[in-house]
Amino acid sequence: MDNELYRKTIVEMESKNVDAEYIQGWAGGFLGNPKREEQRVTEAYDKGFEDGSDKNTSNYESWIAG
Repeated sequence: MDNELYRKTIVEMESKNVDAEYIQGWAGGFLGNPKREEQRVTEAYDKGFEDGSDKNTSNYESWIAG
């Protein structure tokens, strides 16, 4: 696992006020955790999980809370 990429991305997302559900999904996907049970999955979590699984750090901008 790339610890530096993980830490840098989480800190960056938090400092930019990215939706917490997206961050939780991204972290879980990046770490290879199992996905939440279906009734607790939100769109933000789902997209974050997908991006984290792909180690994608460029899609979170659209999840910045306004």
